[in-house]
Amino acid sequence: MTIKIYTKVGDQGLTKQVTGKMVPKDDLQITALGEIDSLQSYLGVVLATLSEKTASLQDELIEVQRDLYLLQADIVVKRRHGINDDKVAALEKRIDELTPKLPKIPEFILPGGKVTGANLQYARTLARQAERAMVTLNREQQLLAASNLKYMNRLSDYLFVLARYANVLDGYQDVKSKQK
Repeated sequence: MTIKIYTKVGDQGLTKQVTGKMVPKDDLQITALGEIDSLQSYLGVVLATLSEKTASLQDELIEVQRDLYLLQADIVVKRRHGINDDKVAALEKRIDELTPKLPKIPEFILPGGKVTGANLQYARTLARQAERAMVTLNREQQLLAASNLKYMNRLSDYLFVLARYANVLDGYQDVKSKQK
């Protein structure tokens, strides 16, 4: 028996939440979940385009993708806490491990670099979009666990540092935002 991927349920602009409730596709919860999905999918692009020198980042990026599934479940299922302060602390620990390996930046840098670094910089912007959607959801419709908001905030910091680290591995120097 073949299972059809399309249900036609959303043809009128509605989608079904896990509770069975039908909501508009632009519902704040659906929007936040979609932004997280965009980030998670783009991390798949990052993984598919890791350079030879950045291949060592594969396992930790897959772990982030898995964490994003946990985060989505936390948003959808009441009283579920897959993302907790330990997950936030793990990101902080990794940021603290990588930061001393990076050149100091006394001013803003242009996002970009080699393929892996540039892709990670873009993933960082997707993390910020997801964070904004979660903040709106939290403020206007559904109270989220504090650890969920902390995790997404820290994730964008982590992706920034990881992007810079990938560029170091690939031998690329940051470009300052100001011309001399």
